[in-house]
Amino acid sequence: MSTNMGYLRSSFVFFLLSFVTCTYATSFEVRNNCPYTVWAASTPIGGGRRLDQGQTWVIDAPGGTKMARIWGRTNCNFDGAGRGSCETGDCGGVLQCTGWGKPPNTLAEYALNQFNNLDFWDISLVDGFNIPMTFAPTNPSGGKCHSIQCTANINGECPGELKVPGGCNNPCTRFGGQQYCCTEGPCTATDWSRFFKQRCPDAYSYPQDDATSTFTCPSDSTNYRVVFCP
Repeated sequence: MSTNMGYLRSSFVFFLLSFVTCTYATSFEVRNNCPYTVWAASTPIGGGRRLDQGQTWVIDAPGGTKMARIWGRTNCNFDGAGRGSCETGDCGGVLQCTGWGKPPNTLAEYALNQFNNLDFWDISLVDGFNIPMTFAPTNPSGGKCHSIQCTANINGECPGELKVPGGCNNPCTRFGGQQYCCTEGPCTATDWSRFFKQRCPDAYSYPQDDATSTFTCPSDSTNYRVVFCP
């Protein structure tokens, strides 16, 4: 009896481990194609990594991860202890991010294994723009599971009121207020958000730009790739 129970117990543990592995293993391949170094950042999973041109960083995120972001930081300097600063996307002066980046920064956002066993993901310019980006499932399955991008020359075309060193800021950070920040209820598009939307139709241009900017993929069969300067 004890031998059988031991076998059953071992088999059950193996089954659970297999289930966890299959259910909670979503891979994000982050690649830098820019002709300059990008210090990639990922929270709450991953932290940060220096990526020279052509380098790749793979992040494995567990199922159920919510409010997750991947972005690139530019013009950074860090010491041997991983402390320093970045011109754009800085996350508290550390290489290994644990919080959000400082605008402006182009964001890849995701939440895994949510409603109807779907992943929800997007590119967001709500915090402004610093680096061109594509965000794509590596095995697209049609519908709203397909590659999206924001590759326009937003830094070069940025209005003077939003322009900052290394990027194009967002109107909430620049001007504040409900009209731009949408923190006190419904809000609508503005001339500033339309500037971003016209150049990157796939991307969030203001906080409530959900209808045209949220994408989904089956959570049990999809991995993703984020590319800077595709």
